[in-house]
Amino acid sequence: MTKVSIQGEKFLIDGVPCHQGRSYKGALVEGLLFNNRVVQALFDDENPDTAHQWAYPDTGAWDPERNLAEFCAALPKYKAHGCDAVTINLQGGMPVTHTEAVQPWLNTAIDPKGNLKPAYMDRLSRLLAAADAAGIVVIVGFYYFGQDKYIADEEAIRAGTLNATQWLLDSGYENLLIEINNECDIPHYKHAILGPQRVHELIALSKSLMTTERAIPVATSFAGGAYHMRHDGVLDLNDFEGMETGIPTEAALEVSDFALVHTNEQNMANTRRVVHRIRERAAFQARPMPVVINEDSVSVTNLFAGVEVYAPWGYYDQGQNNYHDGYQSVPVNWGINTPNKRAFFDAVAEVTGKNEVVD
Repeated sequence: MTKVSIQGEKFLIDGVPCHQGRSYKGALVEGLLFNNRVVQALFDDENPDTAHQWAYPDTGAWDPERNLAEFCAALPKYKAHGCDAVTINLQGGMPVTHTEAVQPWLNTAIDPKGNLKPAYMDRLSRLLAAADAAGIVVIVGFYYFGQDKYIADEEAIRAGTLNATQWLLDSGYENLLIEINNECDIPHYKHAILGPQRVHELIALSKSLMTTERAIPVATSFAGGAYHMRHDGVLDLNDFEGMETGIPTEAALEVSDFALVHTNEQNMANTRRVVHRIRERAAFQARPMPVVINEDSVSVTNLFAGVEVYAPWGYYDQGQNNYHDGYQSVPVNWGINTPNKRAFFDAVAEVTGKNEVVD
């Protein structure tokens, strides 16, 4: 069974630091958890008015079982290139190429009262089994903006957090990390408890179920990247209502087991700057932890920037709502089948030393 653990700022798999002994051009790689954003692996759409738009081009129909099976089949190939983790979400992600604050599709494993939907959790169980067999760590996100509106109220958000955490604990799998919600500091969430001023409450709530015998590391992601870029291309890190935008808050870091941030579509300098700013936080200084970028872009130069500052990088490929390109627009082709995908996996293989053993 695959087991992930944390030791200082390093991730360990089965008790051994990821990529043990590896450095790249003088930068330490040992302990870095490179990852791929694959949040649609559990995707379905319960809205009959929108479900048709996710149809596979060869069948004319959407099929969540095909989606999951093709994803699971791709995992060993990801691992062979040195990509040790994937990020999924119980409410998916943006399945089309443009951002909409109002999302008509209904893709959530959590019902309005915070209960878990059996069909989604059955798919998650099979996904975790496949990832475990492949030696892959799964970052399981709970909430996504635009879909949290389908949860009735804060009581239900708390119930969903507890239910999802307990389900993962009861699953027995140890290849797990928890991300409470995606980019908590963007303004599209309906429920304030999912926002940056209060999300630490949910991190702490999730951790309240942990014991010394059974625990899963917990964090949530902040939108350290393009969402907080000024029009001149400079990262805006000014205080806003007592927070430094884009960077995990002191309160979140105080209760988190690792620091999670996005660095979407930035240049190398700003990618490094986001990581530096996290490490400057008082809570981080008091208790250093791994810093993980689990969403950026197809700009793999930023992967090398992350390595320079000892932060693993997350590939995010929105695609064009076409089965032959990205990893987020539905339907998804989970293969390594485009120049952008190949560039990412080749870069990870180069950094981790896997380029000598993969095709």
